[in-house]
Amino acid sequence: MSIRIGWSEIDITPPLLPVAIAGQFHSRISEGVDDPLQATVGVLDSGTDHVIFVACDLVCIPDTVRDAVRAKIRTISDGPNPAKVIFHATHTHAAPEIRSGMLTEFLNSVHGVDLEIFPSEEYIEFLMGQLIMVIRDAWESRKSGSVAYGLDYAVIGRNRRWVDGDGKSLMYGLDQETAEHFRHIEGYEDHSLNLLATYHPDGRLSGLVVNIPCPSQHSEQSFRLSADYWKETREELRRRLGADLFILPQCSAAGDLSPHVIFENAANSRMLALRKHDHRKEIAMRIADAVGRILPWIEPERIDCPELIHETETLELPLNALTEKDAREARNEIEKLEIEYQKEMAKLEANPGLRETSRWYVPVTEAYRKMRWNQGVIRRWEDQKTRPTQPIEVHFVRLGEMAFATNPFEYYLDFGVQIKVRSPATQTFLVQLAGEGSYLPSPRSVAGGGYGSVAASNPIGPEGGQILAEQTVQKLRKFFSVSASEKIDKTS
Repeated sequence: MSIRIGWSEIDITPPLLPVAIAGQFHSRISEGVDDPLQATVGVLDSGTDHVIFVACDLVCIPDTVRDAVRAKIRTISDGPNPAKVIFHATHTHAAPEIRSGMLTEFLNSVHGVDLEIFPSEEYIEFLMGQLIMVIRDAWESRKSGSVAYGLDYAVIGRNRRWVDGDGKSLMYGLDQETAEHFRHIEGYEDHSLNLLATYHPDGRLSGLVVNIPCPSQHSEQSFRLSADYWKETREELRRRLGADLFILPQCSAAGDLSPHVIFENAANSRMLALRKHDHRKEIAMRIADAVGRILPWIEPERIDCPELIHETETLELPLNALTEKDAREARNEIEKLEIEYQKEMAKLEANPGLRETSRWYVPVTEAYRKMRWNQGVIRRWEDQKTRPTQPIEVHFVRLGEMAFATNPFEYYLDFGVQIKVRSPATQTFLVQLAGEGSYLPSPRSVAGGGYGSVAASNPIGPEGGQILAEQTVQKLRKFFSVSASEKIDKTS
């Protein structure tokens, strides 16, 4: 029996504006829409098992959204198994705020000041309705087809952390002044592009799963809604390969990577100007070039009946243990930020006209949200006394000689490369941001500190990251029934 393949996509741009945008400490109110946000669904059904990938132009996928959508899917007659639906985000920092923690953790206000925006809960209701609809449509569109897979390379993600002369790590911030203290980039970069192509029975291309280790946050400072570089990438791939092509993005392990150029900025900007396009277009062209190099070679290798195994597990990962010193330092920061917050509030009360100026809310919301961020450290320090672990959902899929493995984090690349090196699959697709997880840093990044690798950023630390890597490798080896030594013999 041939594998059955289904595709669908839907617009998830908020119908009511403005909304709060996710992705920075300070609040951002949407000032318009640069390009639509999309959810793309790809279904692979072997008859004995199935997997449904749901890629969303969002910063993350909260567990509350995942569970509510699955509950509705359960009511669909002859529908898919809800547990086989994998939700994952592209991590655009120009999408609505939907994180459940952001909506409940901050007590009376997410922002610390009244803002004239539509509540995030209203967008979440709309989003869930769209997701249910697009999953049902993709499931009902299943038809016999074939798949092929391949690998190439495109320079998209760059390590965004660098180390100074004192051994301290910093995220971004490398300029003429700080350059004197620069010593080296902290970690590795992965420029691989893993591709899964699906085909109609007559051999025509129907869809692409494009897996790259880079979140879509080139426009992360924007006050306008955007799918970021996936907008240009979709356009470029469809221009080259067909207007009706479905494109499903996946972000591989890339917690310490971003699309930003950290050094050689002037030379890079000059080349973009000479080519007469911007960095997002450059990314799109690099992805499309790599896809174009892969497709001619894999099309003759299409597979009609690949073995499909899909299992879901809940892992208990140890919390990143906080110390009394961490809590004390957080209290000290809260005291400073409380003063700053009250100072900004006093300005607004003394001069109500400030609320009429552009982005008046940025300073006050930044102080408030950083204050709450530090309060989260104190809460976690208290909670860990009775709750030492955190459950996470992970998915493992075998599709022929390919493997897919998910995690809910911004999972640092050291762990991702480790899994790829040890995986028994010919090609391994890692999918991060399949949930609401935060940064999960490597040991060397924690040693350097800095945002993304300090206690306040990491509910789960390197110990949990290593356990996740071990469990992923063991599960994939079970799927392929091959030992590490056999893998080495096979690939040498």
